[in-house]
Amino acid sequence: MLLFDAHLDLAMNAIEWNRDLRQPVAAIRESESRMTDKRDRGNNTVSLPAMRAGHVGLCVATLIARVEHDAYSPVQGWRSQEQAFAITQAQRAWYQCMEDCGEMVLISDRASLADAVSLWSEPMVDGVKRPVGFLLSLEGADSILNPDQLHSAWESGLRALGPAHYGPGVYAFGTDSDGPLSHRGKQLLQAMSELRMILDATHLSDQCFRDALEAFDGPVWASHQNCRSLVPHNRQFSDEQLKALVERGAVIGAAMDAWMLKPNWVRGESTPTGMNASLSTVVDHIDHVCQLAGTDRHSGIGSDLDGAFGTEQSPLDVDSITDLKTIPGLLSDRGYTAAAVERICHGNFVQFLNTNL
Repeated sequence: MLLFDAHLDLAMNAIEWNRDLRQPVAAIRESESRMTDKRDRGNNTVSLPAMRAGHVGLCVATLIARVEHDAYSPVQGWRSQEQAFAITQAQRAWYQCMEDCGEMVLISDRASLADAVSLWSEPMVDGVKRPVGFLLSLEGADSILNPDQLHSAWESGLRALGPAHYGPGVYAFGTDSDGPLSHRGKQLLQAMSELRMILDATHLSDQCFRDALEAFDGPVWASHQNCRSLVPHNRQFSDEQLKALVERGAVIGAAMDAWMLKPNWVRGESTPTGMNASLSTVVDHIDHVCQLAGTDRHSGIGSDLDGAFGTEQSPLDVDSITDLKTIPGLLSDRGYTAAAVERICHGNFVQFLNTNL
C-alpha cells in the first residue's frame, strides 16, 4: 500500500540535527550515540531508506524556522525574521541537493503529482531506488519577511503554508497562545489566495483558526492534527473545528507525537509504553474524524515523526517510519473497506492535490 505522509520535517533534521537522511535509521542512531545536545539523539525514526521500505513514497516536507519572541520560551527559535529566513533557505537548498542526487523529486503541479503516484504504483524492483515525492510546505510563516515574498517562494516550489507554529508568531497566534489574526496575517492570506496556495490550519490558535477560515477563500487542510475530544488540549482541534474543515473539503492528517495521542501525558515522565500509545491509538483519531464527517474521505496520515522527538515520544510500535506500513491492516481490522483504506493511506491527499494544485 502506498502511503502519503502529510507532515515530515526532513530538512530540519538534515540542517539543524545534522542527520544524513540518505543513511539507514540505525546508522544515524549510531552516529548520535554519544551526543546529548537534543533529547531525541539516537532515537530517530526517519530516513529516506526507511521511508522506501515502508512504501512512504509521497510526503509533504517542510521548511521550518520560527522567531523566538520570548528568550525564556521553552520552544526555541531564531532571534530575527532574517535569521529564520536564512535557515529556510538552507533547508530548501538541501531538498534541491536531494533532487539533484535522485533521492527525492518535487511535486509542484498535477503532472508531477501524477508522475510520482505512477512511479510508486509500479511493482518493486530489487536494487532500484525510487525517489521520494515531496510537496513543499512552510510550517509557521515567521521566516516570510513580507507577504510579497510569497511570489518568489511559490517560484521555488512552495505550495502550502501554516501561518503559525508554537506561541505568538509574526502573522498569527499558534499553539499555547491565542489572539486575533493580525493585519499582516490577513495580508499573508490574501497573497496565498492569489497564488492558490494551500492553507495549513495546523497549530492555529482557536481565534486565528476562525479568523483564517473567514478571511481565506482558497484550499485548506490540516497536515498533522488530532482530536481535542480524545486528548483535551489547545494543540488539538475541537469537533466544531474539525467539522468546519470538513465543510471546506479539507483532509486531516493524524499525527503521531505520543502526547497528542493519549490524555494526561506528562512531559519528561510519561512513555509510549506506559501510556499504551500505539498506532492503534492513531487509528482512534483517524476513526473519530471519519465518524464525525460521516465519510472516510477527509482523513489521512501526517505523522510528524522526528518532529523534534524520537522513539521516546512515538507510538510504542513505531521503531521507524517503515512501521507505518501496518496502518492499512489496523484500519481493515476496524472494518474499513479496501477502498477506504486506500483513500486514508494516500488517496484522500492525492485527490485533494489533484483538485487544488
